[in-house]
Amino acid sequence: MAAQKVSDYVLARLREWGVEHVFAFPGDGINGILAAWGRADNNPAFIQSRHEEMSAFEAVGYAKFTGRLGVCMATSGPGAIHLLNGLYDAKLDHVPVLAIVGQTNRSAMGGSYQQEVDLLSLYKDVASEYLQMVTVPEQLPNVLDRAIRTALGRRAPTAIIIPADVQELDYSPPTHDFKMVPSSTGIDWPTTVPDDDALVRAAEILNAGTKVAILAGSGARNARAELEHVADLLGAGVAKALLGKDVLSDDLPYVTGAIGLLGTRPSYEMMRDCDTLLTVGSSFPYTQFLPGYDQARAVQIDIDPTFIGMRYPNEVNMVGDAATTLRALIPLLTPRPDRSWRNKIEKNVARWWSVMAAEAAVTADPINPMRLFAELSPRLPEDAIVTADSGSAANWYARQLRFRADMRGSLSGNLATMGPGVPYGIGAKFGHPARPVIVFAGDGAMQMNGLAELITIKRYWQLWDDPRLIVTVLHNDDLNQVTWEMRAMSGAPKFAESQTLPDVDYAAFAAGLGLHAITVTDPEQIGPAWEQALTANRPTVLDVHCDPNVPPVPPHATYDQMKQAGAAMLKGDEDLRGIVKEGIKIKAQEFLPHPTQ
Repeated sequence: MAAQKVSDYVLARLREWGVEHVFAFPGDGINGILAAWGRADNNPAFIQSRHEEMSAFEAVGYAKFTGRLGVCMATSGPGAIHLLNGLYDAKLDHVPVLAIVGQTNRSAMGGSYQQEVDLLSLYKDVASEYLQMVTVPEQLPNVLDRAIRTALGRRAPTAIIIPADVQELDYSPPTHDFKMVPSSTGIDWPTTVPDDDALVRAAEILNAGTKVAILAGSGARNARAELEHVADLLGAGVAKALLGKDVLSDDLPYVTGAIGLLGTRPSYEMMRDCDTLLTVGSSFPYTQFLPGYDQARAVQIDIDPTFIGMRYPNEVNMVGDAATTLRALIPLLTPRPDRSWRNKIEKNVARWWSVMAAEAAVTADPINPMRLFAELSPRLPEDAIVTADSGSAANWYARQLRFRADMRGSLSGNLATMGPGVPYGIGAKFGHPARPVIVFAGDGAMQMNGLAELITIKRYWQLWDDPRLIVTVLHNDDLNQVTWEMRAMSGAPKFAESQTLPDVDYAAFAAGLGLHAITVTDPEQIGPAWEQALTANRPTVLDVHCDPNVPPVPPHATYDQMKQAGAAMLKGDEDLRGIVKEGIKIKAQEFLPHPTQ
């Protein structure tokens, strides 16, 4: 029997940790591991992307939607470099991902060899929680186990560098000797709860408030029932950070929706008027959307002590698991008899959804993108997973989609990088092959890398129990979000040379791959297109021709911001006429009478 090589051991150890998929792209820097995959009957499964950056994004999407470790792999030099953007996405959104990368032979290091890059220096920031290079076989089990535990425990990317010649060595375990480090797999997590004194102080603050606002982030995802109970006791409203969109159902009348630049008016008004703030599982960075610093008393709950007490001058900063901490807090809370604050929030939320429906119904040339999202909301399967790319698609994802029950959704939150929408969707399908996945991507993101990843979808979709992966392209031939940011933030008109995209037939590209493809150019086609895509027996690309002149203006935009955008467009913006026409029609919906129940 042939001796087990280091490369064989790497895959065997991943299997021991329960890793089922590795998102990767080949190269000679990992040839030893690729050969081991052949000997291991492709276990864990090698999922080949079209580009290493996509491999990293797929690992992030997998980790986000499963809560498990995402693993990606790439060759030395350029392959390792290409992983970086996806790994930074994991770092900034606190997602457990392990990157395994190759390196040139040990004998060539320091010799300016082909594809030799100082990977320890390159990765020391993105994998700051744990980064190590394996130089002898005995080092491997401890390094790999520790990288996995650290990624899971710190919710962060970690990285292991394995030189090509080390991959080919016979594996030998650490011995019971001096300077050997043995290791073992598995980990049992503790339940972290604040002490009783902190709970009492927090309850005193929350009980004293008459206008309580709750901000929930992705760290509160396991605390849905507890959040609802606390909100009912305190008569509070709940705003959701963008990464926490799927924490609570949008059908709850006191859930005000997103907060911040892509947020809703009810969230903005609740934070503006509250006297008490409870933040659970969120490190939402835009403090201008939180209450004034001398306005509200505040309590925060977070599992990570490094991200607590840093966004608002809280009186109590409790480190603990969200669900466990809220359960311990609930017996100390006094039910709020006066429901006037809650009633006001619910009235504002009801009106907001009426406004959103009215804005989505406004005609545009040819399609108002808001209608695309509004038509999907009531059709969303209860177990749907939704991803959105960065850009104007994120605006409508945040404001127009109503999540219910066990629906999941995410995007690149803190890095806000272009391009993860489609690979997130692919990662989600490998994590949940029996659930339908819907991706919203702008045409800029599709041209950047989404089109290539349709080829990945073509290759793998028949492995999924549910074949529905719907890639929805907001086709407006414009890098729309940046165009609007130039107008509103820089006071500059659209610069067509940087913003205008070449026109592409996305549906034809998808059809050429054998995917289901639908082109939508009439708003009346939107509903039937969703029906077709949601009942299709294969992945679908919806190529939806949208009007770039529909403004993604936040409902709390200031007069100065609107004035600056208007002044910028008067300087020679080629879309001025369309923007004035569409902008007036849409903004007017906020001031027309709408039902509040």
